[in-house]
Formats: sequence, C-alpha cells, structure tokens
Amino acid sequence: MGRIFEKRKHKMFARYDKMAKAFTKVGREIAIAVKAGGPDPEYNPRLRTAILNAKGLNMPKDRIDNAIKRASSKDEGNYEETVYEGYGPYGVAIVVETATDNPTRTVANIRMYFNRGDGTLGKTGSLDFMFQRKGVFRIAKDGKFSLEDLELELIDFGLESLESDDEEIIIYTAFEDFGKMSKALEDKGIEIKKSAAERIPTTTVELSEEQTDEILQLIDKFEEDDDVQAVYHNLK
Repeated sequence: MGRIFEKRKHKMFARYDKMAKAFTKVGREIAIAVKAGGPDPEYNPRLRTAILNAKGLNMPKDRIDNAIKRASSKDEGNYEETVYEGYGPYGVAIVVETATDNPTRTVANIRMYFNRGDGTLGKTGSLDFMFQRKGVFRIAKDGKFSLEDLELELIDFGLESLESDDEEIIIYTAFEDFGKMSKALEDKGIEIKKSAAERIPTTTVELSEEQTDEILQLIDKFEEDDDVQAVYHNLK
C-alpha cells in the first residue's frame, strides 16, 4: 500500500512541476508581449495570443492579471529572446527558442545540454533551410462545424491546411498570416486552445527506437530549463 501511495505522490508532484513550468513559460510570453506592445490586449495581438495560451493551460485569471501588471512595472526586467541551433546525435537538427534575463547563463546551459548529449551547438541561422515557420492554431473538435465548412470559412484568412484527430483540429497558415488568422478565429467565436508560430521541419530523420529515446532525453533536458520556451527538431 505504501509503495502505491509513493507512486501516486510522485505522479502528482510530476504533474504539478510540469504545470508550474508551463505557467513560467507562458508568464514570460505575457511579459515579452507587454513590453513590446503595451498591457491592453485589445491593441496588442501578441498579448492576446499569450493570454489565450495561458487560458488554454487553465492558468488562473488572477495570475494572468498579475503577470500583466508585473510586466507593466518599470522595475520588471526585460527578457531577451534568442534562438539557438545545433545538431543532436545521428544528425538530428534541433532549434531551441529561449526567453531570458541572463543570456550568459542561458547560452552556457544550452551548450552544456548539447555537449552532454553528444551534440553540437551551431551558428544562429545555420538551420533556417531545414525548417519553415508556420502559424499553428489548435482548436477543440466540438462538432459545431465540419472540416469542409471550416476550410471554406478560413481560406480567405491564410489557411494552408487542416489536420484533425479525435480531440482537436490543427490549422496551419504561413507565418505572415498568423495575426490575420488569429483575428479571424476570434471574430468567428472559435475558441483557440493554443496558438504559436512554430518551426516545421522540411525533411525528417528516421532512427531506431533506442536512438530515438536518446534524442528525446536530450530534448527533455532543453524543455526542463526555465529559460527555454520551445524546442523543435526534425526527428520523424
């Protein structure tokens, strides 16, 4: 009985830890958006997106409001957005997006993760040809509309493609159409679970199960770092 309790407690703490890290990342999204475009989401599309993402994580409203207030304060520091690129083992390309108030610490950590994972940190921009930036929107699949109807409604707002599974619909746009699509979904009352400008690989690398696990362990190291906002790779 004691062993079962310990397992449940471990799972509970792991879940809380994951949620806390997610709140930290979206809190930085809010801070960066406020610093760049002001605290009013009506006139700040990036802040609207950050708030929607926070709500999608079930972040309490008072925490969202507090994050906006802190970012509006002159005492709040600025976060610097930096992208790091490199290769993991077996030639897997990895792009790491960060937001940090201490770039020296962040680059040292990123380099350490690459080195310890038998990878190599490269030059910024060296992997641009391997990824395309796309606007990606995830909305709940609630039966209110068919994929065909949704496609017809959104094609004039930059829709490139749709994907669907049992729980959600994923909408892809060109990077430059991100804002236009975001506003269109809001205007149509379609709830966005999450949205982001993501990096989609143009080619992928297929590895064995053991090699894949090795790459995923390296990616986990990046994602556990509080300064890391997102990690992209071309592992199939």
